[in-house]
Amino acid sequence: MPVRRLDPILVDRIAAGEVVERPASAVKELVENALDAGAARIDVAIEEGGRSLIRVIDDGCGMDAQDLALAVERHATSKIPDGDLTHIATLGFRGEALPSIAAVADLTIDTRAKDAPHGFSIRVEAGEKRGLTPSSWPRGTRIEARALFAATPARLKFLKTERTETAAVVDVVKRLAMAHPQVRFALSSDSGALFDYPACGDDGARRIAQVLGDEFRANAFELDAERAGVRLSGLAGLPTYNRGNTQAQYVYVNGRPVRDKLFAGAIRAAYLDFLSADRHPVAVLFIDCDPRIVDVNVHPAKAEVRFADPGLVRGLVVGALKQALGEKSHRSATSGASAALDMLARAAPARGFSPFRASAPANWDVARSPYAPEGFAETRQQTFPTGAPMADARAHEGFAQSTAEDAPLGAARAQLHETYIIAQTRDGLVIVDQHAAHERLVYEKLKKQRAEAGVERQILLIPVVVDLDETRMNALAGAFEELAALGLVLEPFGPGAVLLRETPAVLGEVDGKRLVEDIADMLAEAGDARALSRRLDHVLATCACHHSVRAGRRLGAQEMNALLREMETTPGAAQCNHGRPTYVELKLSDIEKLFGRK
Repeated sequence: MPVRRLDPILVDRIAAGEVVERPASAVKELVENALDAGAARIDVAIEEGGRSLIRVIDDGCGMDAQDLALAVERHATSKIPDGDLTHIATLGFRGEALPSIAAVADLTIDTRAKDAPHGFSIRVEAGEKRGLTPSSWPRGTRIEARALFAATPARLKFLKTERTETAAVVDVVKRLAMAHPQVRFALSSDSGALFDYPACGDDGARRIAQVLGDEFRANAFELDAERAGVRLSGLAGLPTYNRGNTQAQYVYVNGRPVRDKLFAGAIRAAYLDFLSADRHPVAVLFIDCDPRIVDVNVHPAKAEVRFADPGLVRGLVVGALKQALGEKSHRSATSGASAALDMLARAAPARGFSPFRASAPANWDVARSPYAPEGFAETRQQTFPTGAPMADARAHEGFAQSTAEDAPLGAARAQLHETYIIAQTRDGLVIVDQHAAHERLVYEKLKKQRAEAGVERQILLIPVVVDLDETRMNALAGAFEELAALGLVLEPFGPGAVLLRETPAVLGEVDGKRLVEDIADMLAEAGDARALSRRLDHVLATCACHHSVRAGRRLGAQEMNALLREMETTPGAAQCNHGRPTYVELKLSDIEKLFGRK
């Protein structure tokens, strides 16, 4: 077959596939155009998930007849001053949105410029223009795209269900709405109104609450940092307020929603100390910088960006999040308290219901705590020669309870199932998972020791022999030196085995075999023993977890209060190393509602 030129309409349809992948892509382009036009209100309507109709109405600046005629031509735009791609200050700039949509749908545009005597209308059916006609449309623009992909049935059959496509449209509009609180956004479908967000002026936090809910705002902390002309702002969720995927992470660069590996990795790195690998934080981050140091012309969908100095931006995000987490991580998510109250309310009529589940508790020793009562180590054995007593409702006797109740975690009142500490505060009560709390305390102690002078070690009376398969053995063999700095001294012990001679002193007794096996698994999964230098904290977290899962013991009142005081001064004590809360706080007013007192 001889080489020939493609039909112009076919060329447009092929090119449209890069920009309009699904109905949500078309909605994104049209809403971005409305924002660039200075709209104060944007109304979006879809039918059948956007297949049969997409309508976007705005009250922006509108277009005159000349601009409207050019707007549906490929590579025609008003958004690049003097053709300068290094200073793009608008969401759109490629001049592809309208002609791409027109190539795969029946497109109608009604528009009217400010102070114009009347408006104009144009229709493009599957890439063929029908000409301009006068219109009585008021100021602003209405764009309707009908029968999307009718001219390209191959693309149409790959669309998802109506529910899935509608959800994608909702996500796109919400992402744009969060970056533009000064604009009113409304979205409806053939089943009814989906949302309507009133304008919030400059109150970005209020718009975020409109989109993500008041619960997120109550469980988030504000960010405001700047470095070398790059500013970071927004809200980030507490570690205990997390999700099973990254869909609730929203990142914007100069108001443009982006999905970039740079930010995904930075957020993950910042929360590494607080969340397990299968949990992800919720965050809304805004990066504002000089447009000349960021390239937004990377992909037709404009969802990826490139920075002149990616290390600067990544360092800013990681540093700001880590600093804020260090300051705010003493808070625990209120969602845990809400869930507990809901569970209690639903289960109250049930027979013999207990909301507390037993799990492997911590073997915490008050004698090692800086908050241990003076002389406690000497008097404990004399007072309780057969072991620590079971705390009961009289745990507060003998204490200055008024002072303790004023503390953030209150005064210990009882211990349940040798796992949970009940503490009373001025306006409620706190339930502490002593296992999870101890895990965080040990972890932070290990990190502090490593940073100051190396982890203190204790020599095992009887070294532990650990047999490993070839993969785990090879991964571990290249990390002996780094592990020794963390308090784990290993040496080869014949083929397929290592000898554990020393462990971190703060761990006390520990199952050395399981600890070494878990660390070997982690290194084997990383695929490179050198990765250990970047994951030292993860090794320490593994050590802390192993120490904390030993069989528990009963705690006396002094021990429980000492644990609470230590938690209050330990960074990140509101959650364990896996992102689970270490305590739940219940307000007295909420508890009273359970009993109908309020």
